[in-house]
Amino acid sequence: MPMRSDLQRAFETHTVLKIISGLTNYDHQRVAAVVKAADQGGATFVDIAADADLVRLAQTQTTLPICVSAVEPEAFLAPVAAGADLIEIGNFDAFYAQGRQFEAPEVIDLTRRTRALLPAITLSVTVPHILALDEQVSLAEALVAAGADIIQTEGGTSSQPVHPGTLGLIEKAAPTLAAAHAISRAVAVPVLCASGLSDVTAPMAIAAGAAGVGVGSAVNKLDNDLAMVAVVRQLAESLQTVRVGAVR
Repeated sequence: MPMRSDLQRAFETHTVLKIISGLTNYDHQRVAAVVKAADQGGATFVDIAADADLVRLAQTQTTLPICVSAVEPEAFLAPVAAGADLIEIGNFDAFYAQGRQFEAPEVIDLTRRTRALLPAITLSVTVPHILALDEQVSLAEALVAAGADIIQTEGGTSSQPVHPGTLGLIEKAAPTLAAAHAISRAVAVPVLCASGLSDVTAPMAIAAGAAGVGVGSAVNKLDNDLAMVAVVRQLAESLQTVRVGAVR
């Protein structure tokens, strides 16, 4: 199944904004609110937990492409049958607090197994930030060889900003920005920079070589629908300030 044309255009113009409701978020009301905010705020696509009912719910809130995330290949089958447009092995951040880590061999195995089950769907795979930067690059190359169509970076949970304000936002984003810079120069597929980003640092991700950004907690932790839409809109507008010609 080829990538949807609207999504393809956004990747080509380096303006992708993915809004993430959360790998472990099965609360229908919360997921619906995040998806609706993504739709109204100008996001490119949404990323929800791999659940067929959530896919059907999201379809009532938006016509944006719907990505589902999981760390078990079989978990993708029902949501894809329900109409998910693409799938993501990742959102590993949800597991780090539990002491669960994903090493390179496991991520490669998950990718191969998922690709065998679903050979045609657009597949995004996250490179764990627990790896050294050179190991992240090597893993990204191996994942592309195993069938990944998009590589996603992370790192927000490993950063420890020490300053308030804008400087703190840059410190928070530093690990995922570094990964996006290194990986985007090593692989030919689009790189999505995610984890710890804001409207301040999203343009930096594009300048570093990413084709787009993924944002979760900056939106899904809010409890006000209007505030969610406002944050998504700020993020979308921040990406329009970057010119693709300046990326490489």
